[in-house]
Amino acid sequence: MPDLLSFASLHLRHDVGPYNFDDLSSAAKVVKTMCDAKGLKILILQPFANFEGWREDSEERRDAFTKARGWVEIMKACGTDMLQVGSSDTPTEKIGNDRARFVNDLRELADMLAPHNFRIAYENWCWSTHAPDWHDVWDIVQKVNRPNIGLCLDTFQSAGGEWADPTTPSGMLETKPREQVERDWKQSLEKLSMTVPKDKIYFLQISDAYKPKQPFDKKLDQSGTRPRGRWSHDFRPLPYEGYLPVVDFTKAVLKTGFRGWFSYEIFDGGPDGKGREYDMVPFARKAMECQKRLLQECTEE
Repeated sequence: MPDLLSFASLHLRHDVGPYNFDDLSSAAKVVKTMCDAKGLKILILQPFANFEGWREDSEERRDAFTKARGWVEIMKACGTDMLQVGSSDTPTEKIGNDRARFVNDLRELADMLAPHNFRIAYENWCWSTHAPDWHDVWDIVQKVNRPNIGLCLDTFQSAGGEWADPTTPSGMLETKPREQVERDWKQSLEKLSMTVPKDKIYFLQISDAYKPKQPFDKKLDQSGTRPRGRWSHDFRPLPYEGYLPVVDFTKAVLKTGFRGWFSYEIFDGGPDGKGREYDMVPFARKAMECQKRLLQECTEE
């Protein structure tokens, strides 16, 4: 969203706001032309967070669906067929924990997208207040029961929630013995590989995570973000640069039969999270080498 807003304002030479969908669509057409010239395709759009769960009569719910209708037009303009939605991290006191409400919102969104042959990729965010794990979003997707909703799975979001914890000295879950953490993690991966159909995994996001030098505070920060949310925003390097079991999770996804898109979602502010400068070409080459190594290790027993 910020990238398209910035480009639209620059290209159209006036300030473009988040609800100016006509201008955003015009800018998206230009972006598509630029991509076409390079032989590139836009895989997905992820324009908003905290979509689902608002009260039926609330201004927040009306706003969420207003944005969704506008972004349908932007999807048409840029030539993508997939809308990514992350599981909401809105506080429970605002959206509740009634899963039927989340299911109904996503079903309505799926039905809005269906006439255009568009899909929803629903992703668990490990700091979500209602669906932090892959099995939570898979349960919701099954209950939505529409052919155009599936999963975005993510190495960080699953390993970072079920195996790791940025608020502990070890960087791992410490609510139970480490051996139990490892057993539970393996069981979760086995369940994923045995229960999720390959055609319901729309794409796989890849990143690692740095173990924080000092454990994060367990409290919300000034913006209301939970510890794993702060961790996600600045401490996610390429695979093999952190400590998460990225290979384990990728193997489990491939065992479903999935052979779709891998998406590298890197938010790497360095081990201290303070930011880094990158040259895109060397970085892209390094990412490709990581991908080759990852696939090689996934084929090894």
